[in-house]
Amino acid sequence: MRRLYHQFYLTIIASLVAVVLAAGALWRFAPSDTPADQAFVMAGELVSAHLAPVAADLASQQQAVNQLNMRLGIDLGLFDKDRRLLAAAGGVVPYPPMRRAGGGWVYGRGGPAWAIRLPDERWLVARPPARQHRPVAGVLGFLGVIALVVAICAYPVARRLTRRLERLQGGVESLGAGKLSARVQVEGKDEVARLAESFNRSAARIEELITAHRMLLAHTSHELRTPLSRIRLGIELMQGDADPRRRSELEKDIADLDRLIEQILLSSRLDAVRTLETPEQIDLLALAAEEAARYEHTSVTGSPVIVVGNRALLRSMVRNLLDNAERHGAPPIELDVRLDAGSAVMTVSDRGPGIAEHDRERIFAPFYRAPGSTTAGAGLGLALVRQIAHQHGGDAAWVPHGQMSNAIRVKIPVQSQ
Repeated sequence: MRRLYHQFYLTIIASLVAVVLAAGALWRFAPSDTPADQAFVMAGELVSAHLAPVAADLASQQQAVNQLNMRLGIDLGLFDKDRRLLAAAGGVVPYPPMRRAGGGWVYGRGGPAWAIRLPDERWLVARPPARQHRPVAGVLGFLGVIALVVAICAYPVARRLTRRLERLQGGVESLGAGKLSARVQVEGKDEVARLAESFNRSAARIEELITAHRMLLAHTSHELRTPLSRIRLGIELMQGDADPRRRSELEKDIADLDRLIEQILLSSRLDAVRTLETPEQIDLLALAAEEAARYEHTSVTGSPVIVVGNRALLRSMVRNLLDNAERHGAPPIELDVRLDAGSAVMTVSDRGPGIAEHDRERIFAPFYRAPGSTTAGAGLGLALVRQIAHQHGGDAAWVPHGQMSNAIRVKIPVQSQ
């Protein structure tokens, strides 16, 4: 029942079954007080004229019943007022009704029959020839055939509707996975078709906006890096004429701005691309040790763990973790790599002032800075760490870690593709 077309189809089937059962119940248990009762009364008046009187002997009554049987060709049974059989001809007929004073239908093993109450309180039960029978089972079978035909015809209709919804779902999932060119085929002129048209218009608009966003980032990075290059060239041409301290500060500002541009572009690319580029097998411990050698008061522990990933992205992830610990924490900085439950676990910890509980998730948001923070940085480092971890099928989070005040832990499945 989790599929929509199953719900449609089973609703139709249940409705048909209910109709069949209701028709059968109406046929079987319909009230006896109907205009047809008058017909049975008149039939009793007419038949009684062809039967022997109630006071006649059994032989005379049997002879009259035999004559009616030969004339009409139907099964007959004559009963007294206490419903004891007096005479019979043809096949066995059911007994008269016990709880009904007038005539009507009675049902037995051989099928339904007519029970006629005679004026002298005797009962005559007659069953028409088999070819004229219209038993309940036959009616139910006929209705069942109709229900089967409707069910067979209803299935393609229900399936066609839900198949279009499934294609629409596939288009939504493709768009959500980053395939901006995803579109769905518009079929028909009903609500589902209008929904498909709305999806295609929305997808086209999203693709247009994302493309414009990418072009803006590319042009912005180009326009920013061009003056940066000119400033760097100007500083080099100044040679020894400028204040060395001022020159060092300018060079640091230029390097920070250049790194910020690089991080913005990397973050945008990670948002747009869902698959790894040029994956390879990488020893995460060796990679971490290479990056940690660039930082003071940093130690590396753990065991070699091989993961499948993009080397440049993983290197950027380790560098951002160490930059974050150096900027916002306090030495010593510890980097640990281990294998735990099928995942490579990298933990970078320090003895900084700690992070408030309500900020432990916010630190992974782009450009987030804790209130009162005076440290440098744009706030993209940990956001990139989490993005890169997600790109490799893992995640990043703040965790408690022994005596250390701060610890960021990254988990990456070792079989990540």
